[in-house]
Amino acid sequence: MKQRSNTMRDTNNWMELTAFILTIIGAVNWGLIGTANFDLVKFIFGELTLMSRIIYSLVGASGVYLIVANLYTIFTVKGE
Repeated sequence: MKQRSNTMRDTNNWMELTAFILTIIGAVNWGLIGTANFDLVKFIFGELTLMSRIIYSLVGASGVYLIVANLYTIFTVKGE
């Protein structure tokens, strides 16, 4: 198995942590929308402002990143 450099590992950890936090924010927001009909992102940043669209886009991109990262991990571990 190849060893990754510390820089690569640190970047990956930072990206995974950021994606995880943004995905949690999205999950909490959707939970609030579903249970209380309250959109926290809209409440904080306003109705579809540029900032709220950026937040929604980052949450979506984080979800996609976590899917790809987990699939990569599953298939590389399975292949060893």
